[in-house]
Amino acid sequence: MSFTGFPVAALDFYDDLEVDNSKAFWGEHKATYTEAVRAPMVALCEALGPEFGEAKVFRPYRDVRFAKDKTPYKTHQGAFIAVAPATGWYVEISARGTRAGAGCYGPSSPQLAAIRQAMAHDRTGPELERILHQLEADGFDIHGETVKTSPRGWSADHPRIDLLRRKQVLGMKHYGFETDAIGPDLLDRVRDDWRQLRPMVEWLAQHGRT
Repeated sequence: MSFTGFPVAALDFYDDLEVDNSKAFWGEHKATYTEAVRAPMVALCEALGPEFGEAKVFRPYRDVRFAKDKTPYKTHQGAFIAVAPATGWYVEISARGTRAGAGCYGPSSPQLAAIRQAMAHDRTGPELERILHQLEADGFDIHGETVKTSPRGWSADHPRIDLLRRKQVLGMKHYGFETDAIGPDLLDRVRDDWRQLRPMVEWLAQHGRT
């Protein structure tokens, strides 16, 4: 199955789901989800697969066991291609359109410790800084969870303390919902941006090994 884009019905589906996130709504519109959301996402991932790897297309159901928010369904459809633990490529569609990115979203404690050691190193730390600065110049939003103070074991006056505060390193571009953001051209946009993100992903995968 080739990727021909997401129909506008996918955006409308998530607009409506945000208003009525109920099992009744889902039951009435499950066919729309399957045909307008999930099937195109699978096709997009299959088209990217030969270069980036096999994707996991996430289930639409939320885990509400320990959540205050008990709404049963996710208001977006994401897919992830792992290259290392908690590290890889990501693409998503929601009511706000599409977005794509990559990075390390939830490293284990040993993995985060290894990444911070590399961030602190006088060779590999500046290398990551250069990569992130270039990505920002190219229009990527570099973000992720950080700690407010210095991580345990690191001095507040370390020259790369801003890097060391990071618990996640993520690069993302929001495409929106214009024709080139949901149509067939989305494939090339995601592929090109993932290629630009490759140096960051490879750095995180290499230095996050434990």
